Amino acid sequence: MNVVDVIISEVGPRDGLQNTKSFMPTAAKKAWISAEAAAGVYAIEVCSFVPAKLLPQFVDAEEVLAHANAIPGLTPVVLVPNFKGCERALVAGARRVTVPISVSEAHSMSNVRKTTAQAIEDFARMAELVRSQPKGKRSQLVGACSTAFGCSLQGAVAEIDVVRVAVALREAGADAISLADTVGYANPEQVKRLFRQVRKAIGEDFAIEAHFHNTRGLGLANALAAYAVGVCNFDSTLGGLGGCPWAPGASGNVVTEDLVFMFESMGVRTGIDIGKLIEVRQTVFAALPDAELYGHIAKAGLPKGYQPLSHAV
Repeated sequence: MNVVDVIISEVGPRDGLQNTKSFMPTAAKKAWISAEAAAGVYAIEVCSFVPAKLLPQFVDAEEVLAHANAIPGLTPVVLVPNFKGCERALVAGARRVTVPISVSEAHSMSNVRKTTAQAIEDFARMAELVRSQPKGKRSQLVGACSTAFGCSLQGAVAEIDVVRVAVALREAGADAISLADTVGYANPEQVKRLFRQVRKAIGEDFAIEAHFHNTRGLGLANALAAYAVGVCNFDSTLGGLGGCPWAPGASGNVVTEDLVFMFESMGVRTGIDIGKLIEVRQTVFAALPDAELYGHIAKAGLPKGYQPLSHAV
């Protein structure tokens, strides 16, 4: 991997696909993951280990993860909603596991049918399971504070509750904490304030990440605000696919192409070849003809004389 200033994690094969109407063929998913890795994307969330009856898009999770695990230099990430999903993921060879814990009680009940406290208890069991792995083969466990900036079911989410959940997840055994704007409610000042509070509570040196949606057009502004207070790991999706199927009105993640362009234009190295990334977009969405795509750079093109900092290896 090139020297980078920020890590941009592509979450399209998971977050992007969970809302699509048509099933993306397994071969197309593999091609997508391979192509983005070749463009210099260091981390890709490749699937979710959930029951196929709930999200049939991920019936091929084990096969897709096996493919991603074989790509040199790539960090495959998987999402699991509960202990059973974590067991499946670890058996399948997951190296990095993200567990979303809704700070909003209403969203937690809608999403996993557990209170937030019960979900944290489940997370602690998952952390214990991860710790039982051989030391040299132990997976990384990310605790994601979902609906950290607001919830379309509950409304406002108290910042003190976000801090409390983040601390609980760290104490339970998380290797990193992510703050997620699941339904696109955040604004830049709120982002700065909340990340500062959480970082102070969990430790300045503890890994913290950001997951923003662009539902109301503030995704890039929020990413920039998070970067301004020291966040260096961001989730995004190719073409802005994504959303939360259990939260009304939650559609559209931050667009990977636009996020890469913003940082590279600022002189912040991502390690990603944006020209190749745009080519990946064109290839991938031939397999999703009914998907609604977003993004400015893919449509307007790069500015004349643009000189990227980063190139894929």
